[in-house]
Amino acid sequence: MNLGELVSALNDFASLSLAESWDNVGLLVEPSPPHTVNTLFLTNDLTEEVMEEAVQKKADLILSYHPPVFTPLKRVTWNTWKERLVVRALEHRIGIYSPHTAYDAIPHGVNDWLAKGLGACTSVPLRPSTAPSCPAEGTHRVEFCTDNSEHLDMVLSKIRDIQEISCLTTLPARVEGEEQTRVSLNCSQKALLKVVALLSQNSLYQRTEILLLQKPLLPHTGMGRLCTLSEPVSLLDITERIKSHLKLPHVRLAVGMGRTLESPVKKTALCAGSGSSVLKGVEADLYLTGEMSHHDVLDAVANGISVILCEHSNTERGFLTELRDTLAVHLQNKVNIVVSEKDRDPLQVA
Repeated sequence: MNLGELVSALNDFASLSLAESWDNVGLLVEPSPPHTVNTLFLTNDLTEEVMEEAVQKKADLILSYHPPVFTPLKRVTWNTWKERLVVRALEHRIGIYSPHTAYDAIPHGVNDWLAKGLGACTSVPLRPSTAPSCPAEGTHRVEFCTDNSEHLDMVLSKIRDIQEISCLTTLPARVEGEEQTRVSLNCSQKALLKVVALLSQNSLYQRTEILLLQKPLLPHTGMGRLCTLSEPVSLLDITERIKSHLKLPHVRLAVGMGRTLESPVKKTALCAGSGSSVLKGVEADLYLTGEMSHHDVLDAVANGISVILCEHSNTERGFLTELRDTLAVHLQNKVNIVVSEKDRDPLQVA
């Protein structure tokens, strides 16, 4: 496949609009066209060791779950390891693509894969994703009525001069037995302020309705998961299940206040990676994530919630094998997909 076709297919697999606003996702490094991709190389973290592995395996595109280029680069030299990644990629005509939090949000993505370690359960997103656009143009709908047609013409003329106004309509209406004109329009948040100011100046605001055009929620899509087990199990048993699923000899465990290793776990709130901001305040028996701050762990424990920490990338990396098989079907086996053997969590017990 050529690079453009493959990137388009990857974007179809997981829309980048689902990624968090702070994230840096999509095609990050692009070799000069035309560029054909025969081998797609999957990794959780793109380190220099992993880059050399990609070179040896003749990768044409690296899909790095974590974006190796996150903060802006002011130069591309041999001085820092992230700059060297870009240099090596371009020298060997290797593209770099990162989906990151888009893969966290999608159904059957990273968080749903992590939830499989709990056993049979149902799950819902902790922070559901909304559709990328409103059901209609604009973010707000403004409606008002008036019985002064000459005055209305002047107001409408000024409204039309405001940018980001759409769907402006006028209809005859009967209000409390009087013939009036009902005006409806859609507008952006910025335009709304100007419209409200204009209506206030012309004594129309008291008869105005402002509706927020809600973006519909996307089913089974969003950040984190609240998982309800089919049958409660002990904290000890759920810990062993997680270790088995993630292929880890150990995890870090904080037992909630008033709980023991034999206490039942029915509800687990989880978030791959660094989950504090998503998990905070969620009612559950257990929090499962890669890392949390010391004080967030203390807060959870004080509220009777146990915490399991597995280190950041350990809650994500195992998804790559499942992703390889899923992408092979999505891409109709048109490219060879390889999972890195050098990619590993940087932390280990010494």
